Amino acid sequence: MSNPDSFDYVIVGSGAAGSVLANRLTEDPNVTVCVLEAGPPDRNPFIHIPAGFIKTLADPSVTWQFKTEPTPMTGGRRISTTQGRTLGGGSSVNGMIYNRGQPADLDSWAQRGNRGWSYQDCLPYYRRSENRIGLCDDTRGRNQGAIPVTDMDWICPVSEAFIQGCIGLGIPRARDYNCGDQAGVGYYQRTIHKGRRVSAARAFLYPAMRRKNLEVRTNARASRILFEGKRAVGIQYLSAPGAAPQEVRARREVILSAGTVNTARLLQVSGVGPADLLGRLGVPVVHELRGVGSNFRDHYASRFVMRAKPGVRTLNELSRGLSLSAQIARWATGRPNILATTPSHVHVFWKSFEGLDQPDLQCVFTPGSYAEGKVYVLDDYPGVTAGAWQHRPESTGWVRARSANVFEDPEINPNYLTDPMDIRVHLGGMRLVRRMLSTPELAPFLERETLPGPKVQSDDELLDFAKRNGTTTFHLIGTARMGPESDPTAVVSDCLLVHGMQALRVVDASIMPSMPSANTYATTLMIAEKAADIIRGRALAAEAA
Repeated sequence: MSNPDSFDYVIVGSGAAGSVLANRLTEDPNVTVCVLEAGPPDRNPFIHIPAGFIKTLADPSVTWQFKTEPTPMTGGRRISTTQGRTLGGGSSVNGMIYNRGQPADLDSWAQRGNRGWSYQDCLPYYRRSENRIGLCDDTRGRNQGAIPVTDMDWICPVSEAFIQGCIGLGIPRARDYNCGDQAGVGYYQRTIHKGRRVSAARAFLYPAMRRKNLEVRTNARASRILFEGKRAVGIQYLSAPGAAPQEVRARREVILSAGTVNTARLLQVSGVGPADLLGRLGVPVVHELRGVGSNFRDHYASRFVMRAKPGVRTLNELSRGLSLSAQIARWATGRPNILATTPSHVHVFWKSFEGLDQPDLQCVFTPGSYAEGKVYVLDDYPGVTAGAWQHRPESTGWVRARSANVFEDPEINPNYLTDPMDIRVHLGGMRLVRRMLSTPELAPFLERETLPGPKVQSDDELLDFAKRNGTTTFHLIGTARMGPESDPTAVVSDCLLVHGMQALRVVDASIMPSMPSANTYATTLMIAEKAADIIRGRALAAEAA
């Protein structure tokens, strides 16, 4: 092998975190950065049209088509756990929802011994990454960051009726669920601007690529972290199965931003992880860290479908024939349209049971419905969908490499609904969704419940439906959990350095100690903004302590 290229920093992954880091680190002209992306450039046109998520999520050319292990609590099913595999990573294929969660989420991180990670510590980093376009207060970033956060502009009458029905149930209309007070109902804020998805790659990576000190390599699948003793010195990567391995060296640090699944897997196949697992893989132990791949969590959702009355126009009808042509014309001329909307239109942050201080549920509503048993195919009759998931699931699982071959998918097991509390909250959420779909305000629009159907009523029946039909929300976290070195299951310090190693850092959703009461994208952007300051020495005192 010829002498490998050398950079100050090598970043594995160009998703939300990798794109932010590449931009912030290369602001210093004396620093060189190489980003390795396992997938292709983001040239697929469906990436940039918001409604194109229907196409990209099922497209293996731009996604990792991971599946979970079958378990009794998922009816023996393997659930698709798709992740982005292109420039921008998940931000190029996600639902474009911008959701920070509750301040208590981060305060709990700090209370676990992670210095500098309270809500007040992290708020400036949320503000730094966003450009809030719309109503906001000083908790939001206006004209600051590169990610535009906009309000829904295409409004369906059925969605308005759903919101009014929720208000009738005593759920307040939310002013801004991202300002710290989450409870209520309203329209989602999203990372869409002028009809187009704004991914982290478009917002952060592409501007940085105009600098001479950044190099981005696509179709470069990291296969191993290179070590000299306990120090990370580079990455070995492959362009295809069986291809000759290539290397890139890091003079200062290797930074893993490959996502919750791939970061854990890469650490394991490189010799950092539980010794018994590494032994089964035939990988020499560089450093034993029991927590690598554990503490894995995800949001598990159950959804209800209602058939709308004849003549009610939902996404199902508007996405066909002449109606679709009209929507395309509206998109092309910059008018509100269905092509520039998020998969979920309305949010409800509320409580599974009365008496709670804060919401423990996120509920969603969409004026459209998908055909049962088909992947992202809309019903041929008008319909609506609403679902719910628990904010902070207690059930934890794992990600484990099956072999040292990174072209073989790892074992992914979130252990959905194995904690009794999760079952209790999930059932409370299902009953709340049914109440929200049965309000007088929605009655003029809706005909009947088609899924799970009116015969499903008892807790046992609802739980059986959840097992057979529930699904991921693609919010994967925790496999390289942040915590003090005294915690035997922690993987990284509060400076995101891997315990027991040198020059190896993890910056992505895998470091989250617990699940935020939100989608994970906004918090991942925040983590990367904060990490960039730590790496550049702006928080040097904390890192050295």
